[in-house]
Amino acid sequence: MPADPVATSPEDGLNPEQRTAACYGDAAPEGGVSAGPLLVIAGAGTGKTMTLAHRVAHLITAGVAAERILLMTFSRRAAREMTERARRIVEQRRRGEGGAIRLPWSGTFHSVASRILREYAPNLALDPGFSVLDRGDAADLMDVCRQERGVERLERRFPRKDTCLSIYSRCVNARADLAECLADYFPWCADWEPELRALFRAYADAKRAAALLDYDDLLLYWHEMIQVEPLAQAVGERFDHILVDEYQDTNRLQAGILRGLRPDGRGVTVVGDDAQSIYAFRAATVDNILDFPGQYAPPASVVTLQRNYRSTQAVLDAANDLIAEGRRQYSKRLSATRGRGEKPAYVTVEDDAAQVDYVVRSVLSARETGVRLMDQAVLFRNSHHSDRLELELTRRNIPFVKYGGLKFLESAHVKDFLCVLRWGDNPRNRIAAFRCLQMLPGIGPGTAARAFGFVEAAGGSLAALGGFSPPPAARDDWPGLVDLLAGLAADEPDWRPQAGRVRAWYQPHLERLYDTWAVRAGDLDALEAIAGQYPTRQGFLTELSLDPPQATGDLSGPPLIDEDYLVLSTIHSAKGQEWEHVYVLNVADGNFPSEFATGRPEQVEEERRLLYVAMTRAKSGLHLVAPLKYWVTQQPRLGAKHVYGARSRFLSDAVMARLAPVFHSTCGADGASGSRPSTVVDVGERLKGLW
Repeated sequence: MPADPVATSPEDGLNPEQRTAACYGDAAPEGGVSAGPLLVIAGAGTGKTMTLAHRVAHLITAGVAAERILLMTFSRRAAREMTERARRIVEQRRRGEGGAIRLPWSGTFHSVASRILREYAPNLALDPGFSVLDRGDAADLMDVCRQERGVERLERRFPRKDTCLSIYSRCVNARADLAECLADYFPWCADWEPELRALFRAYADAKRAAALLDYDDLLLYWHEMIQVEPLAQAVGERFDHILVDEYQDTNRLQAGILRGLRPDGRGVTVVGDDAQSIYAFRAATVDNILDFPGQYAPPASVVTLQRNYRSTQAVLDAANDLIAEGRRQYSKRLSATRGRGEKPAYVTVEDDAAQVDYVVRSVLSARETGVRLMDQAVLFRNSHHSDRLELELTRRNIPFVKYGGLKFLESAHVKDFLCVLRWGDNPRNRIAAFRCLQMLPGIGPGTAARAFGFVEAAGGSLAALGGFSPPPAARDDWPGLVDLLAGLAADEPDWRPQAGRVRAWYQPHLERLYDTWAVRAGDLDALEAIAGQYPTRQGFLTELSLDPPQATGDLSGPPLIDEDYLVLSTIHSAKGQEWEHVYVLNVADGNFPSEFATGRPEQVEEERRLLYVAMTRAKSGLHLVAPLKYWVTQQPRLGAKHVYGARSRFLSDAVMARLAPVFHSTCGADGASGSRPSTVVDVGERLKGLW
């Protein structure tokens, strides 16, 4: 990527297309910038983030108030980076005068939605003190509703809680009818449509009664809110410009929110790349970015960024030909600023063992030529594809980290810690209460339900728990819990010491519940430190649910046991990253595209984009590894049953012409094979003598 400009003009350092996007619009008579809708198609490695930051800086230096700019990204980190870049550009433009800028309305779709909903809660018959359920807690509440409907007494298998939540989430985010959703994505659950409708109604009622919103509700409430003209106008008028990053990853709800905020497209800028739309499993739809220009009259302007600052031209040629064979897309062909480079390698290997051997040898060989391990990455379609590689890296003492595992909030000890704070924040939070109570010895679901009912009968007073009689095993711990919860429910000017009190109370339970408590304690140290950065408990709990940090447990190996480490990652987790050398595993039909995606043309196209994203992560060295044999599971350890892998349908003759064929064999790698002697023995003739 080109460095941020240091000249006096904020547009210096931009290429012509980037400058067109950053400076789009005309000076408004009353000050600021008047602009119609703009779509920026930013190809991989073309400086998307810098262009959007320059767009923000241009608006501010032209007179648009920072608080009247709404910038929505897909992570807090992206929002912070965008704000920091824009700040540096504006300060350079103003030569340090005018003070530092803030973008108070910069954040994720969900965090902005949370702020809007709390402010307009009275207009939505919503408790402004609502709690936000993370994915795990939402699944637990769904399970409570399942059990209350007696699904365990049914004669046929009813979908599990996570499946039910996935169906619910798909319907909400895709704006799809339940019957349609079941037929397209969950056909094995189609017979349960009436029961699922009733379950989802019960789930919605349970959330409303407890003042709870799940992750999907934040967008759903905001979307429904702006269908009401006075409310849509009130929110929309707060902003002169609305900018959206990674627009190809939005779902129908998010696109609907954007249209509701600005039906005429005035001041709207969206940035993205249809070729990198790979999140359909989250209900994202590439149609949002493909249909964006045509939803306005006149159509939105389109600026395409095609100058790539990341990869060599040889890598881009292969990626360009791959994506060009897709069905419906914006036409673009990336051109490199780094030179030609070597052709990517198409490596055929015998099986998974040979694939691992090739990757390890190539990684170590590149390291000896000066390419650090951390500048190399191994990418794969599914997380388990790296299992054998991880074992070999461990055997050879090669440090590595792996991305694409559990999220921070899915760790049991973190959920334990947070449930205490969440129950103190919202006494009606049944899920937090049940988890909190069941941490004590001798308390199960039945006792937890009675204790929670005791609180409800007392009007939500947590101090009332002092009058509840716990089972004998919990009596020693009960007073401490009651005192802690009563303190959490009290109105304190500074909430942050509460995190320390919860930690102190939880420590003996952590040691009792988990064998690896010493390792888990590190996560709680980090969590307590994070809590100190938030002025309100509600803000801490909400933001942590919406955009959780990664846990130390996400790392498959300690990255600091050496001065260097190799990166292993699923392709979805690698999006937005870049490495000097990239190795893509299992590039064969069945994985690219996945065998589960071949029934629908649009899913096959997303699989093509997934491979495109993997290829465009590489700066100079790209290795597509294709095993010839895939061993069948559930056979004897030394069984020989296997199937042959077919060349990926995405690797057409045109794409293959851009690749350098390599065959890697492990024969002789262990030193067992040697030079063949010249002696000849006619064994057949000797055998005749036996008779």
